[in-house]
Amino acid sequence: MPCTIEQTVHLNAPASELYATYLDPKRHSAVVGNEVAISAEAGAEFRAFGGVLTGEILALVTDRMIVQSWRSANFHKENLDSILILKFSDTEDGGRIDLIHTNVPDHETEDVTAGWKKFYWEPWAKYLN
Repeated sequence: MPCTIEQTVHLNAPASELYATYLDPKRHSAVVGNEVAISAEAGAEFRAFGGVLTGEILALVTDRMIVQSWRSANFHKENLDSILILKFSDTEDGGRIDLIHTNVPDHETEDVTAGWKKFYWEPWAKYLN
């Protein structure tokens, strides 16, 4: 049964900067330390970590929300793509990202959950400091 992952992270930058960083291939690559293909338009392809992660930008609300299809190379062929929703908001001391990652296959839930922290949240905090 597919699972849903929910996480919240607070980072030292306003929501608009966090949003722009995620959608900018150079800054996104700098955050994760690996080449990322992404664009700030619906329908754009997403590819990261040498093609281990792939997907497509499905919808954007400028500075506030990114929705994308998302797939790991570790998903089984019969697994549907997962859906990633990133919501951005300002806080008193920076910005907040609320992540909802749905339709993650059971066999990938633990790794994907840990991966967000290891490959995104921790490096992003370091990138900003």
